[in-house]
Amino acid sequence: MNETEPVPEGFVRVEDTGPFMTLLGPLYYRSAGNGRIIALRIGGRHLNRRGIAHGGMLATLADSALSVNISLSRKPRLPTVTVTLTTDFVASARAGDWVEAHVDILKIGSRLAYANCYLQVGAKRILRASGVFAVTRAPRPDQASDG
Repeated sequence: MNETEPVPEGFVRVEDTGPFMTLLGPLYYRSAGNGRIIALRIGGRHLNRRGIAHGGMLATLADSALSVNISLSRKPRLPTVTVTLTTDFVASARAGDWVEAHVDILKIGSRLAYANCYLQVGAKRILRASGVFAVTRAPRPDQASDG
């Protein structure tokens, strides 16, 4: 397998990921129920010195998939920020692997949202993440900050 293998059927490239997530991708998604499965193909830039996908990169993918799915679960979209992210690394991903992030939303309250994410290569789970997200309100223009 290599990074140039075709994208599995049903997945569409995510076009507007922002500057940081552009470094991670390209990312793809497929609709699943009320949410999305977020995915990417592991390339050389994703590997650590041992030749497997870097744990921080996998945690970033899980965090992003959790946030996207919580956001899309409400109309209008629900803005969130990560409060806590816990990860358990179960197995490795290697160059060429297609990694999918499957999200299970547990609860969305007025201030906090809870969800789990499972990163998978095929049917094999490689990571479990549990996240708590603060539900935020979009700032008014006069409340915007530089950081």
